[in-house]
Amino acid sequence: MTDLAPRVGAFLREHLPQERRLSRKTIASYASSLQLLIAFASARSGIRPCLLAIEHLTAQIILDFLDSLERERGNTARTRNLRLAAIKTFFRYLEFCVPEYLDRVQQVQAIPYKRFDRALVDYLERDELQAVLDAPNTRTRNGIRDRAMLHMTYAAGLRVSELIGLKCKDLSANTDMVHVMGKGRRERTLPLWKETQTVLQEWLAARPNANTDHLFLNGRGAPMSRHGFAHRLALHVETAQSQIPSLKGKRVSPHVLRHSCAMHTLEATRDIRKVSLWLGHSSLQATEIYLHAHPDDKIEMLAEMTAPQISKGKFGKAADELMAMLAELKRA
Repeated sequence: MTDLAPRVGAFLREHLPQERRLSRKTIASYASSLQLLIAFASARSGIRPCLLAIEHLTAQIILDFLDSLERERGNTARTRNLRLAAIKTFFRYLEFCVPEYLDRVQQVQAIPYKRFDRALVDYLERDELQAVLDAPNTRTRNGIRDRAMLHMTYAAGLRVSELIGLKCKDLSANTDMVHVMGKGRRERTLPLWKETQTVLQEWLAARPNANTDHLFLNGRGAPMSRHGFAHRLALHVETAQSQIPSLKGKRVSPHVLRHSCAMHTLEATRDIRKVSLWLGHSSLQATEIYLHAHPDDKIEMLAEMTAPQISKGKFGKAADELMAMLAELKRA
């Protein structure tokens, strides 16, 4: 076994969970990126993965690998950049563990991220959102659960991972507060509307006994999955379309509920900092996408600005040389 395998193992099993304290899902994403890279390098060089050495992972091999992600796997530029970020993190780790590869590390760090067009965020208008929240059939246990999930996702601006990761203990005794463990282990505690408290209390009363403390359960009594929530949301959006036809032209994913919370909070507060705190963003830069999404804000900004004045122009007498040229051409 070469020096690559033990370094990868230590990176994933020790450095990321113990020193960086990254979540299991983030570590799994890093492991997937390195797995794809090593498989590509092995196929390209004809060397078994366990026999690959660090020197086999050249900057050119990594560039070819990134190109193959888009060409062969159909990955977007965003996914390509996520894979590159994981690889760069691994090489930064090598920089301190194996100083003799410093030149190789610098070459990898110099690989640029690929630029891509950033689309405006999708979100629901208030009437569209209300129709989706009202869609679940609350005469059934699943409907009571779905309504609580939809309300909670919107009210707290949750990511899907945050929603399905909620435990019963994360709610306060009277369900007026929720504790959220967010991305990058950033914690936040949020107050909840009375309407959200009500639907949560109804779900807690209907929630079956289970071997898990997860707040939201699927039909088998196991924790709700990402795909399970997306499926339930799609069903309720289809129901809501009969009430609000404009929903038919929108792709409503679970993250759109989070975007809707952000947009409505921005409209109410006019303070991007409050939106950032509510969503648990690491910086204001991540929240600025919502400033570009709503045309009303731009119209108000335009109304507050003073338009430049345009002075009236006068057409004076043309130069004699010009009139002479025109007269000559007219006679020709």
